Formats: sequence, C-alpha cells, structure tokens
Amino acid sequence: MSSNLKKNRIIIACTIALVGCGAIADRLSTSSDESANTVREIADDYQTLTDQFDDSNAISETSSETLDIIELVPDDMKNDMESDTQFDYSMIPDYSGEASIIIHDNTPFFTYEDMLWEPGLEVYPPLDELERCRTVYACIGKETMPAEGEERGSIGMIKPSGWQTIKYPDIIDDLYLYNRCHLIGWQLGGENDNEYNLITGTRYMNVNGMLQYEDQVANYVNNTGNHVIYRVTPVFVENELVARGVLMEAESVEDYSLHFCVWCYNVQPGIEIDYLTGDSRAV
Repeated sequence: MSSNLKKNRIIIACTIALVGCGAIADRLSTSSDESANTVREIADDYQTLTDQFDDSNAISETSSETLDIIELVPDDMKNDMESDTQFDYSMIPDYSGEASIIIHDNTPFFTYEDMLWEPGLEVYPPLDELERCRTVYACIGKETMPAEGEERGSIGMIKPSGWQTIKYPDIIDDLYLYNRCHLIGWQLGGENDNEYNLITGTRYMNVNGMLQYEDQVANYVNNTGNHVIYRVTPVFVENELVARGVLMEAESVEDYSLHFCVWCYNVQPGIEIDYLTGDSRAV
C-alpha cells in the first residue's frame, strides 16, 4: 500500500470514527482509575462487540451516517483496505538473534473499521478456555495513561498461563527468566494487575523487544497530545500455555507520523523454553 493511500485511509477512518462510534464508546469507554470490576464488565461485552464489528449490518444499524461516509470511499480504496493480508504466525521467521523484527512492511493489519475505536477506549477480552490472554486493543491517549505522579502497584499475585518462577543467575543479569509482561504497557494503559493484560514473557522480550515500541507510543502521545490506535496480539501455538511472541501494531490517528507492525520473540538467549508448560533449561 502506498504512503498516500495509507494517509487517505487514516483520514477516512478518522472521519468514520468521529460520526460513527458514539454508541460503542458509551458502552465501553473506561479510564485508568476505574475499578477492576469495570475492566471485567468491558471484557464481558467484548465478544458481542467483536461480532457486531464483523457484521456489516450491525455497523450500519449503529450509525446510518457512518454507512453514508463509507459509501463515499472510492471502491478501489475500499477494496485495497479489505484485501490487506491478515496476520498469520507462518509469516514469522525463526529467531535469529534480534529481539524484534518488522513485518508486513511495517504496516499494521488494521482496516478502516478498526479506526472506530473512540479516543481513550481500552478493551481487554476475557481469558480463553486455557486461561490465556487474547488480543487487546486501545486508542491510546492522555485519557488512558497513568495520572502524573501515579505509581505502579504490585502484580505478584497474578499467575499468567505457563507461569514459572525460575532464576538463571549465570545467564540473565536480572536473574529471573520470566516477567509478567503487560500486553498494553502500564505507561500507555494504566492497567497494572489486570489479569487480562498480563502474559508469561521472558525478560528479554519484555525489555529488549516490547519496551522500545511502548516508549515510541508514549513519547508520541506526550509530545503531541494525539492518539494512537494500538493492538497487541499474543500468539499461542495449539494448546501451549506460553506465547511464542507478540504482534504489536500502532497507527497514529490525527496524522501518520507514527506507525509500526512488529513481532517480538518470546525467547531468552541461552535458555530453551517448553512453550507447552513454561518449563525451561539452560543450553
């Protein structure tokens, strides 16, 4: 997709968002200081919302104005958006020494419907049947970020799927193999001990992989006051309890100065991980 087409896609999507997502925002909007119960209420409604987004009739019922604007989008542009390749784990090459890699030409897999997220929205779906986290979404802005002076609390009580407490003092400077990794980083979403937002991730993935991209989004929002559509997808293979990695996608709403589509490997150099159980050994 060309740079100009990407910019047009953002402009169109933002217009749709402005006129079409009031009802969705009323149902789902939340902020960083709301209770964990509210987060769970949002999660309980997630599947219904997803079904509606997948159903064009539901979208048209939500807002006839939105449908009218979509009809103004040139057919060739709509076809280009709708025919974008969808992410598949088979796209990811084997780990070869880099904590993260760019995929899909650094272009997120968003469609213009994804741009319906209201500024400040955060969505954390319920855990799956194996108690694993699912894809999380947000429209990151000042509304979602922790208040000035707010400090993170403890998360030690959360045990994500595949969790193991194990040290490798001769291999890992910070001793522990695993962190409780926030899918949407605390500096972006203000969600600390939300079990729907924490996975078992290596220290290497958390710090060397994910943090640099979280910092990019935080710096952009702090410097511009703008918003970023943000999605993080943990990828589990079959019944494995530990994710093979995470897909991180971001696209700024008010302009196109920030965007990325990257894969972060859930690995630790010098350690072999059994992703089915979370067991590990030095190699």
